[in-house]
Amino acid sequence: MQTMTKFTDRELVTAYANGDNAAFDILLGRYQKSVFSYILHIVKDNELANDIFQETFVKVITTIRQGRYEDSGKFSAWLNRVAHNLVIDHFRRQKGENTVSNDETEHDLLNNKELCEGNIEDEMVQKQLVKDLHKMIHVLPDAQRQVLMMRFYRDMSFKEIAEKTGVSINTALGRMRYALLNMRKLALDKQLLTPA
Repeated sequence: MQTMTKFTDRELVTAYANGDNAAFDILLGRYQKSVFSYILHIVKDNELANDIFQETFVKVITTIRQGRYEDSGKFSAWLNRVAHNLVIDHFRRQKGENTVSNDETEHDLLNNKELCEGNIEDEMVQKQLVKDLHKMIHVLPDAQRQVLMMRFYRDMSFKEIAEKTGVSINTALGRMRYALLNMRKLALDKQLLTPA
């Protein structure tokens, strides 16, 4: 809707939480470049940045749909915090420890209040998100489910997924995109997510 483009972030989040998918598309359009650039600037790898970007929006979609998004500041700051936490998770997995170097980045990752680590409540929300994602994944078409299972349960990159399934990286990314769109629709139509 053309008039929706003038809505504030808060209004768009509310509209999306109430089932208006067009509102989320506008939010995505507003922030996808800046969020992707932020992730890419830190990880310095286009494929990895794509993976983390996709994970960021899966979490955003599910959190809003669950009614767990709290408007306690700017939507863009929350969005960046989600991306930031996923970047930190990646570094933890890679290094096998609970620290990450801050020396190689322009941004002060570990001393930024807006992009701080999650607390115990965030961990509980994350566990619920995983359960809800699992429910939705199992009603997706086979090709889309396969990509999501490989990405979220086997921690495979899109390059690895493409090689394993015999398709191009673009096809794997496309399947992920359609899976996300279908999950959004499923969350609304099938009411698979727990109510707030």
